[in-house]
Amino acid sequence: MIKKKKVVLAQTPDTYPMRINKYLAHKGVATRTGVDDLIKHQKILINGNVARLGDKVLETDKVVVRGTHTKKQYRYFVYNKPRGLVSTNPQNEEKSIMQSIKLETSVFPVGRLDKDSHGLIILTNDGRITDRLLNPIYNHEKEYVVEVDRKFTPAFLKHMQEGVDIGECITKPTIAKKINETTFSIVLTEGKNRQIRRMTEKLGYTVRDLQRVRVQNIELADTKASDHREILSDELQVFLKSMNL
Repeated sequence: MIKKKKVVLAQTPDTYPMRINKYLAHKGVATRTGVDDLIKHQKILINGNVARLGDKVLETDKVVVRGTHTKKQYRYFVYNKPRGLVSTNPQNEEKSIMQSIKLETSVFPVGRLDKDSHGLIILTNDGRITDRLLNPIYNHEKEYVVEVDRKFTPAFLKHMQEGVDIGECITKPTIAKKINETTFSIVLTEGKNRQIRRMTEKLGYTVRDLQRVRVQNIELADTKASDHREILSDELQVFLKSMNL
């Protein structure tokens, strides 16, 4: 008789106490719903006790998955969103990213670009990275190339770097660099709705073109509009490490 192997899981860096299904989903055991199913079949132990739905774990707890199970295979893609597509929730005649791309893996976009913007969107089936990538507390970088409607002044670039009052808040200090007289790059670690457009409007300019070119170490590079490529190898490992995964 073959003895089934017990899998002992390492700790995850998120806030404790944490719901057991979230903890195991972060560890890649299964989706939260899948973990709930494992719990119903008494496959999860917390400190030697059978877990129940809704249980929470502490950082010092020992979590064990009994028996065998298939670990979810996570995949990650770079997609170059063209102008005119909405990221999610199309209205009327609009078309969304997921209506415009065919992949053999079921994925979703992490974050969004507005309809008039274009560039890099990460598509994945890994729900663990959503909050880690989008929550400003993690300071993850997203770089954009922005063209405005007229020549900008050094004072404009300085204000973009130091923060702009957009009404609900003053944006965080950032890195902004001149590319030419009407074009600059900017790195954000937060993601307010239409943030760059609102920042430039407050300073008396209008965005003519806005493209996201990088998220953390993931670059758009030569990916053409409406095309995608899978994130693999060292590029993927560096990205996941930056997500604490």
